[in-house]
Amino acid sequence: MRLLVVNVNTTASMTKSIGEQAASVAAPGTEIVPLTPDFGPESCEGNYESYLAAIAVMEKVRAHPEPFDAVIQAGYGEHGREGLQELLDVPVVDITEAAASTAQFLGHKYSVVTTLDRAVPLIEDRLKLAGLTDRLASVRASGLGVLDLESDPDAAVAAIVEQAAAAVEQDRAEVVCLGCGGMAGLTEQVVERTGVPVVDGVAAAVTIAESLVRLGLKTSKVRTYAPPRPKHVKAWPPAN
Repeated sequence: MRLLVVNVNTTASMTKSIGEQAASVAAPGTEIVPLTPDFGPESCEGNYESYLAAIAVMEKVRAHPEPFDAVIQAGYGEHGREGLQELLDVPVVDITEAAASTAQFLGHKYSVVTTLDRAVPLIEDRLKLAGLTDRLASVRASGLGVLDLESDPDAAVAAIVEQAAAAVEQDRAEVVCLGCGGMAGLTEQVVERTGVPVVDGVAAAVTIAESLVRLGLKTSKVRTYAPPRPKHVKAWPPAN
């Protein structure tokens, strides 16, 4: 089984850490292929960057030369999953939805801890669109940018743990989801501080994708995710 795990930004070191997290939970026989888009922002922290990243991710996957069994979109609250589902027959799993759906097996209410406050509405919208807000206690921001997760990891961990604890103590969350692909590997610190289950979106997405492939399930093409209609698209792809 081969899973493409696509980072939504162009920071190669973040792709590497996402790929390592995915490989650490993959079953024997599952090959993890981490991908970095060829263009786009170094981090996604708003709607413009998210839409730009969505195009970059779709183009990177569409051009991948080898066969694959499923795709994981490794961006929290990002756009583009629906477009990938139109382009592909294989399952497409978004880490936002994977984490939230997994959390609902583990407790009554869950919270998401993300990066900047401006990312909160994007995550709330993605969860609402997926029908996953009924048991959402809160989406909390750590106040740090995506790239701060690498440039100042100690401060990032402290801020994430603080907000996770507040989600449990103040918002009554019983499960915490790490709301950024770049937070891979922080689970243990948050569990130690909060005492609740902590769901990493990349890890959850890998196990869900593997299950869908083993069940022989594919994306429905009857209506919503039917392939794009053949037509001329002016000046695309853009000339180098």
